[in-house]
Amino acid sequence: MTTLLNELIETGDVIEVKLGDDVASALVLLATDEFVILDACDGSTPFVVKRDELIEYRKFIPA
Repeated sequence: MTTLLNELIETGDVIEVKLGDDVASALVLLATDEFVILDACDGSTPFVVKRDELIEYRKFIPA
C-alpha cells in the first residue's frame, strides 16, 4: 500500500485524517467540489467536512 499526502480525494477513497488530537482512518462516502462525507467505520454517524478544512490527511493507494 502506498500513502500519498494531500492527493485529490474521490468517492470510495480511504484516508487518514486528524480529528482534534487523534488520527482516524475514514472511508469517503461522497466527495464534491465543496464537501466530503466521511465514515470512520467505527459505528458512529458519518460526518461532513468542508474540503478546504481537510489540510492534513493521507490517502491510501493499494499497490
